[in-house]
Amino acid sequence: MKTLNTPELIRRKREGRALDSEEILAFLDAYVKGTVPDYQMSAFLMAVFFRGMELEEAAMLTRVMIHSGRTYDLSDIEGPKVDKHSTGGVGDKISLILAPLAASLGLIVPMVSGRALGHTGGTLDKLDSIPGYRWALTEEEFKSQLKRIGCAIIGQTDDFVPADKKLYSLRDVTATVESIPLICASILSKKAASGTQALLMDVKTGSGAFMPTFEKSRELAQNLVKIGKVIGMPTVALLTRMDQPLGTTVGNALEVREVLEVLQGKGPADTRALTIRQCAEMLMLGGLQPDLATAEKKATLALDSGRALEHFIKWIEAQGGVPDMVDMPEILEISQDKQDFVATDAGFLISCDTRKVGVAANVLGAGRINVTDKVDHGVGFTVHKKPGDSVEKGDPLLTIHHRNGRGLDECLELLKSAYQIKDQTIELMPLIVKRIDS
Repeated sequence: MKTLNTPELIRRKREGRALDSEEILAFLDAYVKGTVPDYQMSAFLMAVFFRGMELEEAAMLTRVMIHSGRTYDLSDIEGPKVDKHSTGGVGDKISLILAPLAASLGLIVPMVSGRALGHTGGTLDKLDSIPGYRWALTEEEFKSQLKRIGCAIIGQTDDFVPADKKLYSLRDVTATVESIPLICASILSKKAASGTQALLMDVKTGSGAFMPTFEKSRELAQNLVKIGKVIGMPTVALLTRMDQPLGTTVGNALEVREVLEVLQGKGPADTRALTIRQCAEMLMLGGLQPDLATAEKKATLALDSGRALEHFIKWIEAQGGVPDMVDMPEILEISQDKQDFVATDAGFLISCDTRKVGVAANVLGAGRINVTDKVDHGVGFTVHKKPGDSVEKGDPLLTIHHRNGRGLDECLELLKSAYQIKDQTIELMPLIVKRIDS
């Protein structure tokens, strides 16, 4: 291994030059071990943010991160291992429906998820609203559950891709989160280390996405697909709109309640449609279905017949959660302190700044403003109107579930600036904007 000259390495990256595999390996290894300090890694991350990385360079960074700690070997588990990852949105609860749905159709879904980031919700925070749910599994428990049920959703441990864990925390406080090569390396390293053989990416675009412009979202999706191919993990990306909350709920326990509705063959049309399409893509990635139409029919039948719901109950029970919430959704603790946010004019709802809606939910306590904040799983929104809908003055646009008025005034101010009502209609755009594969 080359002798590490950290200042020289940072300088070369600052000048836009590519690093070789030995340099990346030595640099990341030293950082994980603590011999490269945060201030030098911060300088490197900022250089990457402005200068980017070549494809092979980003792929090598991903490979090094994969092997920086524990990896899961799932070769002794029969069935194609296919996972899905979303870049984050407001009201995006798809993973909780998709994992048991895909597993009910023969896929193995080894999902390692995270907490809320910024204005977007986190899968682990949603699962924490289910009484008793345990996302910290040992490797043996993780593999055993995949063999028996076909899906598991767990959190990232300290020894699982530790390079990503350290880098992610540093990126969050150095304004380098939006770097495309760093995003790709972070996502793909965790998925590959979890034993996933193929990956479906849901890349959000619009006001509620981390990449709000279509051009940036497409660039991210293209890079995820290219790097996935280089590291041997076939990846397909769907660009989906996040210019309004997905479904009709925002907030942890509220979103789990919506998940139950969809698994019972009901629920909002957009949540249901996106789940079915994503499951179909996963079935094709796993080689279980030959084409989109056939795969979507299989997914729809599994959802409407209750087959996916049965898998959901087995999965939740296996990880310690209370399965009775299917018959008694009141087990989910949702705050009864409510206030409607109403339209001040008549007309048509033409736009919704979804980022502001996500921030407004966080102000109530549904997410974190500071790292140390405690999440209130029972607060959030029930959405009544979406862009394109006609409204009368006084119509509730959404219902705010708050906790004794905490953050309510600030929440209302954010919502007032998020919604626009005008005397004109708008053209509704499709939820799925583009599909990108290798």
